[in-house]
Amino acid sequence: MFLRQFTFFKGEILIMLTAFLLAQTTSFAQSAQQQERSEISDTYKWKTGDVFASDQEWEKNFELLKSRLGELEKYRGQLSVSADNLLQCLQTRDQLEILSGKLSLYAGLKSDEDTRITRYQAYRDEISGLRVELNQKKSFIEPEILSIAEERLNNFFQENEALRTYRHYLDDLLRSRKHVLSPEGEQLLALSGDMSRTPYQIFSMFNNADIRFPQVTDESGTEMELTKGNFFVLMKSPDRQVRKKAFHAMYQTYQQWINTLSASLSGAVKRNIFYARARQYDSAREAALDEDNIPLQVYDNVIQTVNNNLAPLHQYMQLRKDILAQDRVNPWDLYVPLVKELKWDIPYEEGVALIEQALLPLGEDYVRVMKKGFREGWFDVFENAGKRSGAYSTSAYQVSHPFMLLNYQGMLDDVFTVAHEMGHSMHSYFTLQTQPYIYSDYTIFVAEVASTLNEALLLDYLLKNTPDKQKKLYLLNQYIDQIRGTLYIQSIFAEFEMIVHEKAEAGEALTAEFLNQVTHELYSRYYGPAFDMDPQYDINWCRIPHFYYNFYVFQYATGISAATFLSQKILAGDIGARDVYLNFLKQGASDYSIDLLKSAGVDMTSPQPIEETIRIFQKYLDNLEELLKE
Repeated sequence: MFLRQFTFFKGEILIMLTAFLLAQTTSFAQSAQQQERSEISDTYKWKTGDVFASDQEWEKNFELLKSRLGELEKYRGQLSVSADNLLQCLQTRDQLEILSGKLSLYAGLKSDEDTRITRYQAYRDEISGLRVELNQKKSFIEPEILSIAEERLNNFFQENEALRTYRHYLDDLLRSRKHVLSPEGEQLLALSGDMSRTPYQIFSMFNNADIRFPQVTDESGTEMELTKGNFFVLMKSPDRQVRKKAFHAMYQTYQQWINTLSASLSGAVKRNIFYARARQYDSAREAALDEDNIPLQVYDNVIQTVNNNLAPLHQYMQLRKDILAQDRVNPWDLYVPLVKELKWDIPYEEGVALIEQALLPLGEDYVRVMKKGFREGWFDVFENAGKRSGAYSTSAYQVSHPFMLLNYQGMLDDVFTVAHEMGHSMHSYFTLQTQPYIYSDYTIFVAEVASTLNEALLLDYLLKNTPDKQKKLYLLNQYIDQIRGTLYIQSIFAEFEMIVHEKAEAGEALTAEFLNQVTHELYSRYYGPAFDMDPQYDINWCRIPHFYYNFYVFQYATGISAATFLSQKILAGDIGARDVYLNFLKQGASDYSIDLLKSAGVDMTSPQPIEETIRIFQKYLDNLEELLKE
């Protein structure tokens, strides 16, 4: 998972989603036995001094930014006067955003080191408030640019060559011209912003604060309160009755609120439709994808290609049924490992060495920078009292390197997490080294490619260099389930989103009964005859936060497909494929994401990348079956 501090200005949703996903997948509880940060060697801590040398320097730069906020005002109403005015305004805006990004980065890093320290909580709040003010100060810029005649804007590029740096940015802005309203209309939509977040806020408060689950018992007889965190631990229990009881405890609780949750989700869908129609799009889906200029064909391609290739998933469900010795696979059987859990301790230094070997196919330049990252303060490795849980990669422009938060526990999953976050960081590093600020971000559509590709290379290396049969079985099982969860399940979610939006756009109600019906049909079709779609599982839609994110989930499927497709070429020794991939890592947002991937050799309008990912799924599934027979 990755976190880009400066995307507050170019994609605020990214911060929200990343923070939410971290909160959903990790626990923030701290153990009384955890060591204090002062007890950990500096070797394993990130170097926040590479952002600001001290708190005093942060405070000095905070005051500097505060004093400069008024600098943009002199350009208001003047952008169409000359190319120089436009360029100077954009450059000033960039300078303010760059400084703001550095301030946010430092505050975030220091706060996450030990969330108990109120000084850094205050820093975080202060810069957040100042960034809101900066957003307000710069809000006139893009509407004013859109009011400039296109012919005049083109002449500006001839008058001032330096303005050409912003050519793609301005072309992309002009692309949206037909969907921009009058100043009065834009102001009205802006005023609706807080209200538009209500469906998600209601769901989030209910799902994270209000809902309470009953007591359950694990396989050792220990009674505990069911939580969303321990639910997935219980779903992996070897005791089927434990899994079944935990499943029904979870879903029966949600069932009590099914009408409230259907109303909440219906509100989110209607919000998406309202904004799409207000901006004169043909559908909410078109509006959501148009933000990154992604053709509807890409979305349709995911659903169609996956549906054309369900046989391997059906085969996997049949294997799961046979190994578990059940008549059919029930929903509470979906996550229990098919092979025995094994103890595979990997100290941090050993994990680093494995990653460095596994990523050698990416070439000398990549490996050189990666090794530098491992040794020069990019990572904050170990857990300490008060430290934020989870893992992420974050960066800011004009800071020499990215930063990665870990909570390394010495397990195999931790090694894959390191490889994953290093993928994000290398993408950020090469982009930040190559691109001007305006293109130093990259979209969610391409964000997971670099991280997932690293995981694919690590898996390939471990499978080839691990003689232990049980470890190979474990690796195969893990990666098969990753593709199942990231490609097949996200395709289910994407198809669900498409169906419910189309239903609402036709003026029909999104009742709980209808949402249940859609969910039942999708899971039954995708998982096939070996799966028993328990009626209780029909309500699974009601607990998925991603359905409030406006056509977001399909990008998980495109990300893993692009990464798998590229990794297979690189592992085959295709130097040309490696080189265009490394060039892709340097491009940031200098072109549309769909075109950046095409330049790297991946056409996401084509079935080929998805089919290649399913071929790898089939290959690993066949290998798993063969090993189990030995």
